[in-house]
Amino acid sequence: MTENPRQRPLRVAIIGSGPAGVYAADILSKSQKKSDIEFSIDLFDRYPAPFGLIRYGVAPDHPRIKGIIKALHKVMDRGDIRLLGNVDVGTDLTLEDLRRHYDAVIFATGAIRDADLDIPGIGLEGSFGAADFVSWYDGHPDHPREWPLEAETVAVIGNGNVALDVARVLAKHPEDMLATEIPENVYQGLRSSPVSDVHIFGRRGPAQVKFTPLELRELSHCRDVDIVLDEQDFEFDAASDDAIKSNNQVKTMVNTLANWLVEQEERTEQATRRMHMHFLHQPVEILEGTGEQAGKVVGVRFERMELDGTGNVRGTGELVDYECQAVYRAIGYFGSPVDGVPFDERRGVIVNEAGRVMEAGQHIPGTYATGWIKRGPVGLIGHTKGDALETVGCLLEDVHHLPAAEDPREDAVVELLESRGVRYTTWEGWMQLDEHELRLGQEATASGPVERERVKVVPRDEMVRISRAVQARV
Repeated sequence: MTENPRQRPLRVAIIGSGPAGVYAADILSKSQKKSDIEFSIDLFDRYPAPFGLIRYGVAPDHPRIKGIIKALHKVMDRGDIRLLGNVDVGTDLTLEDLRRHYDAVIFATGAIRDADLDIPGIGLEGSFGAADFVSWYDGHPDHPREWPLEAETVAVIGNGNVALDVARVLAKHPEDMLATEIPENVYQGLRSSPVSDVHIFGRRGPAQVKFTPLELRELSHCRDVDIVLDEQDFEFDAASDDAIKSNNQVKTMVNTLANWLVEQEERTEQATRRMHMHFLHQPVEILEGTGEQAGKVVGVRFERMELDGTGNVRGTGELVDYECQAVYRAIGYFGSPVDGVPFDERRGVIVNEAGRVMEAGQHIPGTYATGWIKRGPVGLIGHTKGDALETVGCLLEDVHHLPAAEDPREDAVVELLESRGVRYTTWEGWMQLDEHELRLGQEATASGPVERERVKVVPRDEMVRISRAVQARV
């Protein structure tokens, strides 16, 4: 049992209210009984609403995954963790401010930028990052309300779940997403899209894809959308065979793909839209048009790859071009630095060891990291629980060495935000916004063709206005 050296609740700030931040707050709060330390935990987010990746990084037609919100909601609804939303750490609050008012700070800021793809033509008109597109269709408050959907043929580069999400949202008939929480502006934008063909490209073979079986199978549930495969892309080496035999997930996905390959030969009617899946294709250049198409995407050039026996690939020297009018790169996310916190520019993470933030090989006392900003954007949402356990464990080990906050009063940080004119939001404000969005869903259901559980509010000012109406009544 660890003794509290300060005879007061230890003040902990967690930056980011996505799964990583909420899991860390939950684990830290529940550790109080075992450690005999009382914690006072504030959870900050730069958005007016909580839940980060779940609200702004998961496709709207993923209600099962969005069900994670229910678990996170249950944690926050206990009342032992305070939410302060619409607060940007770096502008509204500095690292120095946090150190003044908290004994420890845990960064759970995630990874929201697209990883770079350094090939010629990446800056052409019609070349997009998947993260920006995801932010648009999820109604991110800091992104434009409109998206250029003018391409009939689209290329999506990547073989992970985000690539499948992007391809599915582009190819799916928007009417089939009305039952989700898709924002109205997104629905109207997708309705105007002339898309007929979406091509998904991966650089390795079918046994090396990074999707999960559920996400892959969801492609076949899209009405009036055919899945098209090329038998030439189905290559397996010794490592592929071993993976299929030893990993049920790999076996399931390879079998699913193989079944689709057979089924397309038996297809008698053609859908109005198609999703083409390509393997062993490495992008080498995005092609630019000429004349009126100068500066715009007109295609992508790939080098065909082959497996080398270990599950990795090598180039064959064969180049192949595909015509398209838009390219989306979905090759991974990348973290963003926080002012004053050591950052690894190569990996896109805060410099840390087991969650302890490091500088010049030494732990910066009282500073920690968890989630994607700690280990990089890999793994599923549930993996962040393991990160949080490790990070909170380190914090508990360091309790006797935490630098004492100068002003640990719970009201002090609120007073500071108010003095700076920051229109912060609270958990009670989120409950108000949540009820408002559900009510919009009921109204849309009454006047529309399908039942809608929720209609998401997109503009930041409107989110803040609705959320802060509760605070104004208090």
